Amino acid sequence: MWKEKATEKNKKGPSKTNIVAKYHSREKRIMTEINREKLPSFAEALKKPGYMNLQPFYQRRSRWDKQKQSRLIESFIVNIPIPPIILYEQNYNSYEVIDGQQRITAIRDFYENKLKLTGLEFWSELNGLTYEELHEVIQAGIDRRSISTITIVTESTADPEEAMLLKQLAFERINTGGVDLSRQEARHCLYHGKFDELLLELSRQPIFAEAWGIHPQNDSSDNELAKNNLYKKMEDAELVLRFFALRNMEYFRGTIANFLDLYMIKSMRFDDEDIESLREIFLETIELASELYEENFFKPFDAKKPISYKAYYDAIMVSFSRHLSKAELLILKKSQVIEETKKLCQDPTYSRIFTGEGKNTKTDIQQRIGLFEKMLIKVIGD
Repeated sequence: MWKEKATEKNKKGPSKTNIVAKYHSREKRIMTEINREKLPSFAEALKKPGYMNLQPFYQRRSRWDKQKQSRLIESFIVNIPIPPIILYEQNYNSYEVIDGQQRITAIRDFYENKLKLTGLEFWSELNGLTYEELHEVIQAGIDRRSISTITIVTESTADPEEAMLLKQLAFERINTGGVDLSRQEARHCLYHGKFDELLLELSRQPIFAEAWGIHPQNDSSDNELAKNNLYKKMEDAELVLRFFALRNMEYFRGTIANFLDLYMIKSMRFDDEDIESLREIFLETIELASELYEENFFKPFDAKKPISYKAYYDAIMVSFSRHLSKAELLILKKSQVIEETKKLCQDPTYSRIFTGEGKNTKTDIQQRIGLFEKMLIKVIGD
């Protein structure tokens, strides 16, 4: 999966001739089309099967409430300029939303009479009304408004991985929404598939969710979940992704964010067997860690703040996942595991790297995972 073709690199760097040739070849350049469409036509087009991939904003944890949606409609009434929606052409006349999920949702809900206007500032008289309840003059005024779209037609590269990275670059730099996407929300929209669904599924696993202070969905209202930044920004799903990616540290390159991006790209090739295998590894690992540490789950012993730390989570999860065959032995030696873990956490030389003070370079991550695994091997061997 991680094998890469060997390529010869020019140690002296690219020549001016090569740079000019690259530019003329349109390599690493994106072709776009710009269109404007009346709001009723745009809303109607959304109903066409296969026309637009709405999956990203059905699955994304919505960040716009009814008031924000209503104010978008009010902006159309007042004729305030609205940022364009950015689309990616997957096939002819079939699009994926890169930026504008919330605007599209608001327009769709408004024309389907699912949105009761609320919190309007300039047109408070319209609060509480749906589209069909508006006076026909107001309806006609809104119907005259248009929404602009910028469509990315194709990337000029033959390398599919490079095309995906170029697409992500466009997504991140073009994004103009009222609420910036987190890195994981961007990955979710760009690389939606079986693996992405697995990340969402595992992030709701009760043991995991409780460890990060995220109440189970069936015990919490949407408002309670919306207050949790990890959940709201999909950082809980990113934590699950970190686990899978960091089990492949030998392929780490760039920053941790770049490495997670790369793993998501690779994940697009996973089949059902791969997904099931990864699910089992995660569940077995988290159950083992929970059995051993109980209330100190992902919380370093004697840390200044009794909270879960990502760096400590990385070390525990990746290390335990490599020794699942010794799970029964580790449980049998539970007291020794706890004692040795305390020694690691209390050692001033190492304690800081488990509480987020350490950096996220490849060397730093390998160090903390290596220290924890060395401790486990010592316990298993005793």
